[in-house]
Amino acid sequence: MSDDKVVKLGAKRDNHHKEEADNTNDDLVYCSFCKRPNTQVLKMVKGPGVNICSECAMIAVQYLILNDRMPSAEAQQILDAFWGKARK
Repeated sequence: MSDDKVVKLGAKRDNHHKEEADNTNDDLVYCSFCKRPNTQVLKMVKGPGVNICSECAMIAVQYLILNDRMPSAEAQQILDAFWGKARK
């Protein structure tokens, strides 16, 4: 797992170096929503007690945008770019 594949949120600043030393490249992080490991997704955001993969995050964003029924042109371009890339 590359260091930039899992983004950690909510970590205490003074424990940052200790956490890096404790983590190995074999650590798996699972999405709290779809249960896939970080090895099967583009990116993973790791928060305090909860994780979300990039795919679940985009589904949530798409739901929030489409809930208004009229996504802005810029939002639609982002969605089209993500879903077009994800299907390849």
